[in-house]
Amino acid sequence: MRKFLVAVALMMGVLFMLTRFAELNNVIEVLQRGSLIYLGLALLVEAAWIYNLGTFYQSIYTVLGMQIQRLHVIRLVTAGYFLSVVAPSAGLSSIAVYLDDARRYGRSTAKVTVATILYIWFEYVGTFSISLLGMAELAYRRDLHWSEVTASLVLLGGALGIGMMLYLGMRSASALEKMLLFLTRLVNAVARPIIHRDYLQEARASAFSIELTEGVAVLRANPRWISWPLLFTFINKTLLVCVLACCFYAFGVPVNLGTLIAGQSIAHVFLIVSPTPGGIGFVEGVLALALVSLGVALGDATVITLAYRAFTFWVPFFFGMVMFRSLGAKKGPVKPAQPPVGEQF
Repeated sequence: MRKFLVAVALMMGVLFMLTRFAELNNVIEVLQRGSLIYLGLALLVEAAWIYNLGTFYQSIYTVLGMQIQRLHVIRLVTAGYFLSVVAPSAGLSSIAVYLDDARRYGRSTAKVTVATILYIWFEYVGTFSISLLGMAELAYRRDLHWSEVTASLVLLGGALGIGMMLYLGMRSASALEKMLLFLTRLVNAVARPIIHRDYLQEARASAFSIELTEGVAVLRANPRWISWPLLFTFINKTLLVCVLACCFYAFGVPVNLGTLIAGQSIAHVFLIVSPTPGGIGFVEGVLALALVSLGVALGDATVITLAYRAFTFWVPFFFGMVMFRSLGAKKGPVKPAQPPVGEQF
């Protein structure tokens, strides 16, 4: 059954590429016009981003008392990214990769669930933080639109909601259960007239509150748990800004730091709130328009956007496809060999 599901996912990946063939072909044509030196540098920075992403996730596992090899967690996060694109389900498909790995190697599924939630929370916090810098730059240029503000507020709402859930999990299991049950009933009340049944199960909400409480219990004993994951979050954002800078220089377009930060922050905010998997077809339009509003010529903004997305979307996608296949073929446990994060760095 596992091999069958892996084959289905890979087939979906191939179909996804076929449906995006014209866009992928445009990306390849654009890259052929850029400077090989800067495009190669962008590829190296993107590789560093993928490596840091794995280190980021490894640090979360470590604060939760789980040891995992860095190369293995890099395979996990990229495979999860690939699956979330070809089988979008509000992030549940990528979580399934981590939970399946936890069952195969004897890790706590409750802690792995919390690790995934923490990863999302840190992403929201980091992206919102850099979006503040981007909006400040746009406001300084008197080009801040309601869409950027709204998207950032949605992001802030998500970060506050997840933060509240984690806080309640650390303080009181019953309070967390009451909050989740309230949200479950609210969602069902909205969805029932449309789908004529409950969308969420209250029993599942109660079970999830128990899992979450169990998973975050270890955080109470480690008041400095937030330090390393937060550091790696901001390193990731910095690396993405560097990728965008390389794309500018690859096509000989002058740029300043304010434009880079504003452009990257807008791209990442809309990547998270995008209704399409991986922001495909959505982020491209938003980033190109944002660069134009920041003073970049339309033609330059278009090629820079396509190049940036080549590195930040298509490179992780293809790498994740390979890693997903390797995870499906992997047998036997991965022995933990890494020391705690505090001893590594």
